[in-house]
Amino acid sequence: MATLFTTSCASSSSSSSRVLGKNAFYIPSSPSFYSSSSKLPFGQKTKFSCKRLNLYVKAENKNEPSSSAPSVAVEERINEETEKKDLHIGNEMSKESENEAEEKEKEKQQEMDWKTDEEFKKFMGNPSIEAAIKLEKKRADRKLKELGQETSDNPLVGLFNKLIRDSLSREKERLEQAEETFKALDLNKLKTCFGFDTFFATDVRRFGDGGIFIGNLRKPIEEVIPKLEKKLSEAAGREVVVWFMEEKTNDITKQACVVQPKAEMDLQFESTKLSTPWGYVSAVALCVSTFGTIALTSGFFVKPDATINDYLNDVAPLFGGFLTILGVSEITTRVTAGRYGVKLSPSFLVPSNWTGCLGVMNNYESLLPNKKALFDIPVARTASAYLTSLVLAIAAFISDGSFNGGDNALYIRPQFFYNNPLLSFIQYVVGPYTDDLGNVLPYAVEGVGVPVDPLAFAGLLGMVVTSLNLLPCGRLEGGRIAQAMFGRSTATLLSFATSFLLGIGGLSGSVLCLAWGLFATFFRGGEEIPAKDEISPLGDDRFAWGCVLFLICFLTLFPNGGGTFSSSFFGAPYFRGDL
Repeated sequence: MATLFTTSCASSSSSSSRVLGKNAFYIPSSPSFYSSSSKLPFGQKTKFSCKRLNLYVKAENKNEPSSSAPSVAVEERINEETEKKDLHIGNEMSKESENEAEEKEKEKQQEMDWKTDEEFKKFMGNPSIEAAIKLEKKRADRKLKELGQETSDNPLVGLFNKLIRDSLSREKERLEQAEETFKALDLNKLKTCFGFDTFFATDVRRFGDGGIFIGNLRKPIEEVIPKLEKKLSEAAGREVVVWFMEEKTNDITKQACVVQPKAEMDLQFESTKLSTPWGYVSAVALCVSTFGTIALTSGFFVKPDATINDYLNDVAPLFGGFLTILGVSEITTRVTAGRYGVKLSPSFLVPSNWTGCLGVMNNYESLLPNKKALFDIPVARTASAYLTSLVLAIAAFISDGSFNGGDNALYIRPQFFYNNPLLSFIQYVVGPYTDDLGNVLPYAVEGVGVPVDPLAFAGLLGMVVTSLNLLPCGRLEGGRIAQAMFGRSTATLLSFATSFLLGIGGLSGSVLCLAWGLFATFFRGGEEIPAKDEISPLGDDRFAWGCVLFLICFLTLFPNGGGTFSSSFFGAPYFRGDL
């Protein structure tokens, strides 16, 4: 009997070890776990039962086996039942632990921060505000759950956790409100709005919270846009915005209608809006800084022994010329933008300690109606600046009989042009300080520089600065014109080429090339939001005017043989000296 009982205990132990071995991964190894019978009751009871059974077996061997047999058999049966129950509970707990581990792993994978998750970044390449809101809402829920499980006897820690929970709760409420606003559009409902009287859609695919409908226009686009926006807004139950663009696939051009919720576009413009108190403060600060740099730069061109009265008399025309150019171009730009119903941000002057000012920048804070608006607004600024600068230079030329100034002449030192090919146009017009042999030319003042009328100098600087803004790079005025004339893909290539050339100029030692290249690439890089109508052609007249402006830009900034570089490409300037 003793042998029988011992074998039974061994088999029971081996059976338990097999079951525990299968689920060993889910059994914690901390001592505190095993010290608590409420967490794992079979951990100690099984071991204790086997030990007690061995004691009974030893007692049976020493005393009377026949009289103790029933007690041992009953005890064995009780122990086996206890072991079975404990193993059953252990299996259930192991399964629960396994499920919890899987859920946590799944939750961790799903709620990985979208700012660092590359796969989710790819998904966000097709922007969906609804998906981003849901993700942030899940993250807020998870953080609230974790904070709810934390307990601390420290009152400061408890107060801190309470503040965090309140903040997360408010964030969750805002996300829930935003989730109601930014819901993805039902493309099946929207597709019923397209037809033979507006835009016949043959295919549709999801794009963000809206969609892209491939097809072709059946009526003039001026009639289609308002009619289709009204029908789509009624079907969606909220306002929507439509764009008409052309899509090229395998040399086949297809028309596409892009539909997006208006609330999302408003949010995008709101996030980049500069018409705010801080935006206006920044504009005023940059304006004051630019006036300061103009005043400081002007001091570089006065006579060495100039008095304060001489400084005011010489610099006032230059300062007035700058203000005239900036004022005329700003008024023309805002009038043109208002004609197309486009909102502009405050205008930001760009200060420079080399030229005084490098132009004016502003952003579009509403959608552009068509490519004509994208073309006309920057053309209005640059063309008006060119014309104003030219009028000032010609007025000074007629007044003084030459560009070399009168009684209140400024003196352009040769250091101003040193290693700055973008300024060689000015030197070409007013003349270099010395000839190729180093001899000071007759119209120059030895030890001082080349005299020039302040108003004419303002006009020449205005032309150069306008040409810098006409470079086809990013969201400079020239980049916007290039996007309207050649399309987005070609404008991107031109932008890259311009940045590359400016970078080469900067590496060769040109401070102006380096500064303007960095500014154009990093502060005005990218492209404008597409116009609502990118299908209608720009027209031959506008295309021709754009080519003329780019030609003027090229001739103005092209390094020439006015003294900055030795080159025979250009001959001697036509106007230098007396009439």
